[in-house]
Amino acid sequence: MRQVVLDTETTGLEPELGHRIIEIGCIELCNRRITGRHFHRYLNPQRDIDAGATQVHGIQIEDLQEQPVFADIAAELLEFIRDAEIIMHNAPFDVAFLNHELQLADPALGTIADRCTVIDTLVLARQLHPGQRNNLDALCKRYAVDNSHRELHGALLDAEILAEVYLAMTGGQASLWDEQESEWEHGQQGTTFGSVRTDRSGRVVLPTVEDLARHEARLRAIDQASGGGCLWRAAVDRDLSNSSPG
Repeated sequence: MRQVVLDTETTGLEPELGHRIIEIGCIELCNRRITGRHFHRYLNPQRDIDAGATQVHGIQIEDLQEQPVFADIAAELLEFIRDAEIIMHNAPFDVAFLNHELQLADPALGTIADRCTVIDTLVLARQLHPGQRNNLDALCKRYAVDNSHRELHGALLDAEILAEVYLAMTGGQASLWDEQESEWEHGQQGTTFGSVRTDRSGRVVLPTVEDLARHEARLRAIDQASGGGCLWRAAVDRDLSNSSPG
């Protein structure tokens, strides 16, 4: 399964008012692993940048005069994201800008929806944490993702952080067992994988209604993100089916 975490920085908030993309950052995931492959470009928007936008990302128009325009990198970007599942935070914002740029570059290029499916991590976060703050900084704090180096927004930096947040939100990286094997190979068995407890005198703590609701929300998010591939949910459904009368 190939996924691409994508983020943009722009000259303002509305492509309908002529605002443009000035930075694109993409991080590749394959089978829930960060591969190290990425796509990153700064772009000349051929227009001014709103002062409010510069306060967010720190980019000045003078920094972009020698950079390519979107049309020059469109084919390279589309090749990088081809056949991937795109992960964005507040996806409608980025998709609107990308579609606007594609239309300006060449209407024959179509839209993002013509080429990729999209997962919006803001929607997932709101399902998992209703009524709470779900911006990227809040999610980093909630999932213990280090963003201390993020003083300003940046497309590639934010894509890197979002990749870690997404993996944490949907169950973590698939490299868990590789890490365990590595610890055993180097004689550094960690406390997580310490000796098996054999006594049965421990206190049994039953889940609360809130615990069960959060668990169900997490399963829904994993099921949605994996296209119906949540193995735990399938196992539970199978057990319930086998235990039903008749």
